[in-house]
Amino acid sequence: MKKHRMVVLGVVLMVFTGSWLLAQEVRGNPKNGQAVYEKHCLRCHGASGDGLGPDATDLVVPPANFQSAKSRAKTDFELLIAISNGVLFSPMHGWRGRLNDTEMMDVIAYIRTFAPFLSISQTGPVASDAPTVDDRRG
Repeated sequence: MKKHRMVVLGVVLMVFTGSWLLAQEVRGNPKNGQAVYEKHCLRCHGASGDGLGPDATDLVVPPANFQSAKSRAKTDFELLIAISNGVLFSPMHGWRGRLNDTEMMDVIAYIRTFAPFLSISQTGPVASDAPTVDDRRG
């Protein structure tokens, strides 16, 4: 019975420790992120992240507007997944293999300089992740 308690205690500690570690966000370098963003992201997402870059008009699905409440409510982890894996049914392809993890975190840090994170309590519920034409306008 004592061994069983120790195993349960060990599992509980691992779960809480793992959750705590996952909650600690790794911060990127916004200065380095700006260079990566300007090279790879600006043409679609625009200089200010409004989704109105010079190539945006040619896209069937508009790029994310990082200024919108919907984008700003995304956690850094959610942005990392989108950058890494791409966005299904959109022109946003995955950058894993082209950018390393540090570069992707740097881009997120740069995006946060002009579109800071807003928690759900600040934005209210967000209905859909599907981009719309209105999202491009902010």
